[in-house]
Order: sequence, then structure tokens, then C-alpha cells
Amino acid sequence: MNPGIGFIGLGNMGWPMMDRLLTAGFPVVAFDVRDDVLAKATALGAQPAGSVRDVADRAETILASLPTPQISESVVADVAAGSRVRRYVDVSTVGGQAAQRNHAALGARGIAALDAPVSGGMHGAQAGTLAIMVSGPRAEFDSLAPIFEVLGRAIFVSERPGAAQTMKLINNLMAATTLAATAEVMVMGVKAGLSADVMIDVLNAGSGGTHASRDKFPRAVLPRTFDYGFATGLMAKDVRLYLEEASSLGLPVQIAETVQRIWEETLRVEGPESDFTSVVKPMEKAAGVVVDGEHR
Repeated sequence: MNPGIGFIGLGNMGWPMMDRLLTAGFPVVAFDVRDDVLAKATALGAQPAGSVRDVADRAETILASLPTPQISESVVADVAAGSRVRRYVDVSTVGGQAAQRNHAALGARGIAALDAPVSGGMHGAQAGTLAIMVSGPRAEFDSLAPIFEVLGRAIFVSERPGAAQTMKLINNLMAATTLAATAEVMVMGVKAGLSADVMIDVLNAGSGGTHASRDKFPRAVLPRTFDYGFATGLMAKDVRLYLEEASSLGLPVQIAETVQRIWEETLRVEGPESDFTSVVKPMEKAAGVVVDGEHR
């Protein structure tokens, strides 16, 4: 029997990760603030918890997938008061500074903290192909290998608290930039009379190909489904966190500031719950075109 683990936060990313752990035979004590989601998790085989503190009183290892640094720090305060928890693995994107505060709060209670933000989106979470960036005690990282193997590929970044969060912000700034840039050039091409299908094929065959052109556009933009599985509000939050951290280091952020303006406009027009592939929509509206695929 696999040892039981706690899982806090069953959103677009947390739910499929919890599901994979259950399927792999891990007993899971689950908690989410939404009663209907928790009921579905219980029907799937999870043991429901009444609160964050309840999870921390029942599980030695806790994973958390949370939307903002503020919620993460609030959850950590409750976890730190738990009687059984020994290690806390944060798969959220909260930034280096919040991660360092979380490490300190948990360390004061003898609880090991590991930052483990993930990349790969909802589809990667479902398939168990996430890239997991991890910082924290190396021995704890090694002990968690059976869990990480169920979720994807874990890459040890550093023992320094917050290092994996910094790596995740770098990754997400790149993802935000390439998606926005791909949207802009696709709108330009369609306005100039090019086929969206042909443009994607040419980009992917040449040096202009990105993850956005290879996966996000064919999957969610060209068919007009806009259901890739990551919210505009979360992407805008991640870009803000990158800017905060880069600015605190005294670094130039001209590109990041431009990317931020694009995402804040998308957030304003499309709303925080819209899929982040909706970044193309305000550009389409301004150009008077629609980027759709004819043969996909």
C-alpha cells in the first residue's frame, strides 16, 4: 500500500494530479473550498477533509495547487499548525518571495518545504507529463520520487528556497511572450490575406515555430474552442510576479513590460476565467479578422 498523501486545491491542475495519484494507488486526503468539487473527489476515491488543518492532521506529505501567493501563504499558516504533516510540496506558482516566507513559516515548525511548480498545462497534468521544477532539501526531493514519477518529470533546481519558483517565472514569461507574439503575427498574416493553416505549417517547419504554434494554436485557437486549460488571470498573475522579481534584482524588463500590457488588456477584455489562448481575440477585433483553421 502506498503511503497516504494530502492534496489541497482541486482546480484545473490540481484535479488531474490528484486523479493520477489515486489511480496509482496512493490514498489521498483531499480538500477544496468548493463543496461540489470535494464531493466529486470523494466519489473518485479520495478521503474528504473538512479543512486545510484537517489535511495537515491526517497526512505526512501534502501537495498544494493554489491560484495566488496570498492564498498559498494563508494555507501554509494552517498547514504549519497541523499535527502530522512532515513535508509540504507546493506545485503552485507563487514567486520566490512568497516561497521563502512559506519555507520560513513551515521550517519553524520542523516541516520540510519544497517548491515544485509545474509546466505542461492541464493536458500535461492529465497525461502525467508535467515538467516539475523542484527546490528544497535534496533528501526530501529524493524521497518524493514515487510521487513525482506519477505526475511527470521532476528536475531538481536547487536547495535554495524559492529557486524553483524563479525558474517557473522565467518559463512562464517565455510562454506568455511566445503565445502573445504568435497571436500578433497570425492576426497580421490573416489580415494580409494568408491562410492561418498555411502560416502554422510554415512556422512549424521553420525557425519561427514555438510551443504556441505547434500546440496551442492547432489545439485551441484555429478550431475556435479556446479550451487549452489555463486561465488568462493566472497568466497575467505570473507575468506580474516575474516583473516584481526581475525588478527587485535591478534588471531591465522592457520586453516583460510590453508582454504585461498585452496580458492586462486581454484580462480586461476577456476576463480572468477566459482561456489564455484568448489573447488573440482583442488583436483580431482590432484588425477586423478571425484566425481560424479551414482543415483542422
